[in-house]
Amino acid sequence: MGEIAEKPVYRVPFVERTGMRRLEEGRGHSKLLMPLAPNANHVDVMYLGAFCVLAEAVAAGPGISILDTERYFPIIKDIAVDFHRMAASDVTAEYTLSEDEMARLLSDLESKGSATYVAQVPMHDAEGIEVATGKVTVKLLSHGWRKAG
Repeated sequence: MGEIAEKPVYRVPFVERTGMRRLEEGRGHSKLLMPLAPNANHVDVMYLGAFCVLAEAVAAGPGISILDTERYFPIIKDIAVDFHRMAASDVTAEYTLSEDEMARLLSDLESKGSATYVAQVPMHDAEGIEVATGKVTVKLLSHGWRKAG
């Protein structure tokens, strides 16, 4: 679970500018760190937008890890962040898809050309205190997918 995947990684320059780092990544698993600097707001705590980026990236990573990226791609359908308390430190988040969930997603991709999962993403400060929770709906789509109707 702790190995960094060698397959092509989707690059998003906006996300790269946050300085976010991969701590762990493997099949169906992602753990990321969002540094406080350069993501502090006007009162030197983590900017809420940084929580959104962290939740999105950590939720999408496990889905991307199981994709044949020549055939499929991910999108974020929606995201919500429940902010619990200010974070004056780096923030980490971790999300893992179960083997059963990965099997369901791959089956749906093959049969329907699309698959969806909802990730509940707890985010913790450097002391391990849960400072926010993200709810992210990730959609996996075939490159040839077209919405019916």
